[in-house]
Amino acid sequence: MLIRVLRTHLRPYAGNLSLVVVLQLVGTIASLYLPTLNADIIDNGVAKGDTGYIMSTGGWMLAVSLVQILCTITAVYFGAKTAALFGRDVRAAVFHRVGEFSAREVNQFGAPTLISRSTNDVQQIQMLVVMTTTMLVAAPITMIGGVIMAVRQDVGLSWLVAVAVPLLAACVGFIASRMVPQFRKMQKNIDGVNRVLREQITGIRVVRAFVREPHEVERFGEANQNLTDTAIKAGRLMALIFPTVMLILNLSSVAVLWFGASRIEDGTMQVGALTAFLSYLIQILFSVMMGVFVMIMVPRASVCADRIQEVLETDSSVRPPVTPIRSFTGRGQLVFEHASFKYPGAAAPVLHDINLVASPGQTTAIIGSTGAGKTTLLSLVPRLFDATEGRVLVDGIDVREIEPEALWERIGLVPQRPYLFSGTVASNLRYGNPEATDEELWEALEIAQGKDFVEAMAEGLEAPIAQGGTNVSGGQRQRLAIARALVRKPEIYLFDDSFSALDLSTDARLRAALRPVTRDACVVVVAQRVSTIIDADQIVVIEDGAIVGRGTHNELLETCSTYVEIVESQRSAEEAA
Repeated sequence: MLIRVLRTHLRPYAGNLSLVVVLQLVGTIASLYLPTLNADIIDNGVAKGDTGYIMSTGGWMLAVSLVQILCTITAVYFGAKTAALFGRDVRAAVFHRVGEFSAREVNQFGAPTLISRSTNDVQQIQMLVVMTTTMLVAAPITMIGGVIMAVRQDVGLSWLVAVAVPLLAACVGFIASRMVPQFRKMQKNIDGVNRVLREQITGIRVVRAFVREPHEVERFGEANQNLTDTAIKAGRLMALIFPTVMLILNLSSVAVLWFGASRIEDGTMQVGALTAFLSYLIQILFSVMMGVFVMIMVPRASVCADRIQEVLETDSSVRPPVTPIRSFTGRGQLVFEHASFKYPGAAAPVLHDINLVASPGQTTAIIGSTGAGKTTLLSLVPRLFDATEGRVLVDGIDVREIEPEALWERIGLVPQRPYLFSGTVASNLRYGNPEATDEELWEALEIAQGKDFVEAMAEGLEAPIAQGGTNVSGGQRQRLAIARALVRKPEIYLFDDSFSALDLSTDARLRAALRPVTRDACVVVVAQRVSTIIDADQIVVIEDGAIVGRGTHNELLETCSTYVEIVESQRSAEEAA
């Protein structure tokens, strides 16, 4: 998976990567040439007292050093830039894929893990790209070139290289292999911390209302401790690497000096050659260390790549049509033909054999007990879910054959839990129509019975709205969501229990104001209160995912026992109040 992610998203930057490789090659060759020049100065300049040779060779060393510095700086710049662009592209790919998911896939993954996959996981792979372009490219070149140059200096000591390099690689590789399970576990623990923290922030009012702070502190502490324990285990293993590297490096240096001294005494080796050999050995071992250091990051990046690729390879259950219908005529007639919906692995369908016609110019109300399937039925229209059996038609066309944007343009949805985005009142209302004027916004607010409280805000339409609309009440949030749908002026209005947070008088005024505006539109209202839908042209009663009654209020009182029970239960509650 890691190779696939890198190959896919680094392909546009092949030119940058090629430049980095060339610069690293030139810089590495320059660094390999420096110990040889230093050995020449010692053996041919210092030993013979030739100041001119020392100055000329030193000049070459300075020039080679400048070339190495310039190449390294430029390579690091382009490598870091490529890694940043890579991270941007992967985050965008994950974001767009999640945007295509239906509610089923979002629930399958969960919001916390989707957030950590698009942030922390991408960052881990981005760090690997940075380290690879700045270290891993130079490491094999340094190791191969260092071996060749070391053997050129003295063949008799080359056996030390053959012992030290495999020993270092084996020790560090063993430690790295033990880190893989810890990194995999760490990513899951990060998801756990994100999940608990997100729940606590979102539900802070509930936590305080029920005085559950100690319990939530304990929950977060447990998730945090699990992540800490895993990070400590991985950190301990990582901490072993550098002492191991330094131990082998120092033992190798001592061995070179020990055996090299005897060769100098025998006259088979010069002091400059010994110095150069020692420098090359250190370069070789450091290149192995750099390579292994980068390889340490591979297991964690591989885990992250698996998680990212899982998102990218998950197809939405709501698939776009192969030959979409982009334009069609009609006033927004909505038809359900034997529509059913069943969650994967569920024992029974949520909806079963729904046959329903909602015509333009009429208000169709849907009522039923909690969990009857009302919201799921409404979600089939904008394709938040797709019917597993049967069809949903808009103006005689199956919604699965319509281009999604063309379908959504005809629908104004007010969800059961109205959500407002951080910004202003105006920016939230213009989600329905970005080109709407201030006059149109005020008109929609007046119909939605929200004009008074918006006018009471100091900034009016520019009044700030917090994320989720937490700085306004539940009723104000619902009225703003209704106004947002009205600004769009769609052909089909879907109100999913959108009046539950309103008092009865506000509810009545809002419905009265809606009638002239939605006179020619198809209006579908899901409600819990009978008073909200009592004047509807058609009331549909759903129980256990099936239609058990339909008709007007008076007709259902005579023909549908389920509806009678709902009416009587609410009447009893009102009388008791």
